[in-house]
Amino acid sequence: DVQLQASGGGLVQAGGSLRLSCAVSGLTFGNSAIAWFRQAPGKEREGVACIVSDNDDTVYSDSVKGRFTIASDNAKNTVHLQMNSLKPEDTAVYYCNIFQRHGLTTQNYWGLGTQVTVSS
Repeated sequence: DVQLQASGGGLVQAGGSLRLSCAVSGLTFGNSAIAWFRQAPGKEREGVACIVSDNDDTVYSDSVKGRFTIASDNAKNTVHLQMNSLKPEDTAVYYCNIFQRHGLTTQNYWGLGTQVTVSS
């Protein structure tokens, strides 16, 4: 079975930092895009950052660009999200996601979320 285990959330003051980790088991990172999404109360889930496993290309939402960094440790099947200069509006449940393609077959997996709370 494929499992995505997110960790690293918590309570932090505005301006602080947190590092989220997503450990993936049951598959390898080849041909994958691994992403972090977040969902705040009453809002839709939004994409935050994404990394392509084969070439380390990254994409960030405008709201986190310059503050968050996504990195992949392919040897450990783990993806990290370093979050700096946190703001109260970053408060949300953060989810990791892996989208994988093999030929015409695609697979999409979600992990359970980890809560990030930023106090003002």
